[in-house]
Amino acid sequence: MKDVRDSTIKELTAVFAAGQVTEDFLAACRADSRKAVGTLVRRYERAQAEHERLLAMYRYEHLAWAEGREIVAGVDEAGRGPLAGPVSVAAVILPHDLCIPKLNDSKKLSAKVREELFDEIQAKAIAVSSTLVDAATIDRVNIYQATINGMYEAIFALKPQPQEVLIDAVPLENLPMPSSSIIKGDAKSASIAAASIIAKVTRDRLMDEYDKLYPEYGFAQHKGYGTAQHIEALRKYGPCPIHRVSFEPVRSLVQQLRG
Repeated sequence: MKDVRDSTIKELTAVFAAGQVTEDFLAACRADSRKAVGTLVRRYERAQAEHERLLAMYRYEHLAWAEGREIVAGVDEAGRGPLAGPVSVAAVILPHDLCIPKLNDSKKLSAKVREELFDEIQAKAIAVSSTLVDAATIDRVNIYQATINGMYEAIFALKPQPQEVLIDAVPLENLPMPSSSIIKGDAKSASIAAASIIAKVTRDRLMDEYDKLYPEYGFAQHKGYGTAQHIEALRKYGPCPIHRVSFEPVRSLVQQLRG
């Protein structure tokens, strides 16, 4: 490679793109006064930082792999808190150290980024499983048990079956394989983060469909959560078939309607 100062921007771009970046090359680029070269350096450094962040999200997976458990699944849910709609649960098995840029806890991502990552996870994961537990079941068994049941269902639907399972916060004591319950695991484990995105996007898409069936409630905007708009619609129209009647204030409204 000729001197950086004698290289065109196109030539330097090709070096970065080919991954042929040495410390000496990077130092020379940092010393180059051309604005476009500075942009190339900053872009490269951001990409490197993101790569390191993503690799750090595999630390729990690495612990399992070191014990010989090569197939690790992450499990998470979306929709425990809303007043309407199902709780969504997903389980995902990722290839070792797969780096999907922007992968993170679904709550930290925009809807647009979640949609993009949903498609990429589906395309690149070894296995993806998701399940929905409806409002009637939630009312019958309670939201915690409904979530637990959904997690077991999602895990057992995976092919291949995982050799270890990483779960966001919730302990699953009846699995036939080792498991770890990780507080805020959707921000600490790549597998759980992937599951959080699958669960969230799956549920959001369904709530958009419910919005077409019950447009008066605004499900496309709040996804069933207890916003002021949603509470106002509940008071005006009463609950619809997808509302969780065991949740307040839905329960009190139902009691009022029954007189």
